[in-house]
Amino acid sequence: MGSRETLEFIVSWLVEHPDDVRVEEEDSGRTVIYDLFLHPDDVGRVIGRSGRVARAIRTVVKAAAAKEDRNALVEIVD
Repeated sequence: MGSRETLEFIVSWLVEHPDDVRVEEEDSGRTVIYDLFLHPDDVGRVIGRSGRVARAIRTVVKAAAAKEDRNALVEIVD
């Protein structure tokens, strides 16, 4: 499972509207930036209290990207 698939899998299980989860990928060399689009009601669930959930998601996605010898950034778009 790649880093994008990992991100989609984790987020789709956290939100109440999994059909509204969309990930856009911007590739620039060894770094990939994932723009995460969510239903407005789910943004708080993915960010979590004090950003803990978002930080955990970013850590897991970075680890998955490291297996592909890449760096990954996750941005949650409002």
